[in-house]
Amino acid sequence: MSTVKQKILVVEDEPDVLQFIKQGLDENGFEVEFAYDGECGKKLALSKDYDVIILDVIIPQINGLELCKIIRNKNNKVKILLLTALGSLDDKLEGFEAGADDYLVKPFDFLELLARVNVLAKRTTQITSQDHSEKHIIKVADLALNLNSKRVVRGRKEIALTAKEFALLELLVLNKNRVLSKTEIAEKIWGINFDRGTNVIEVYINFLRKKIDKGYSVKLLHTLVGMGYILKDE
Repeated sequence: MSTVKQKILVVEDEPDVLQFIKQGLDENGFEVEFAYDGECGKKLALSKDYDVIILDVIIPQINGLELCKIIRNKNNKVKILLLTALGSLDDKLEGFEAGADDYLVKPFDFLELLARVNVLAKRTTQITSQDHSEKHIIKVADLALNLNSKRVVRGRKEIALTAKEFALLELLVLNKNRVLSKTEIAEKIWGINFDRGTNVIEVYINFLRKKIDKGYSVKLLHTLVGMGYILKDE
């Protein structure tokens, strides 16, 4: 019995890098389409359904960050992996704020790219399989997340989150009343080989706290010093 191949779009202007990625993904059972510039990538990304989109940041016509924002505004489900030679914390935060789900710094080993793509593709499959089930709505107190539409509501107020903020909040809600360590959060949200020496987790926890708790008498997101973070209804 044949299985449907998961579809990957690669937007990369360096022919050698593109061929390296395409060949490796082809050999691992993915259906790969590609574009050499941001304009062509935009047309493909907005007209077809992909499980994962791999974007180089520095590409002609429309750069990867802008293209990521354009795609994310139209599609909340597709997973986006950014590729870049710029690996500072500020660069990564900028990528996540643009709506990326993951970030890989060049040069990289193909096996690491494959591992990240497999994780993202698996998330897409899980969300798709929940499309017709009430299980796609998860709650803590008066906070509700819709895993399909990526809509977040607290009380009657809708809360706008970036892709990475939503992924972090989803992890916390799915593990409500349980303390999550920084290591566990790093592995599940930022993927393998996450640099635990950075403060990116604290930064994103603060982003979330301002959006879901500020102005509410009942605080849901709590820090346990030396242990991690927990989302609970006090």
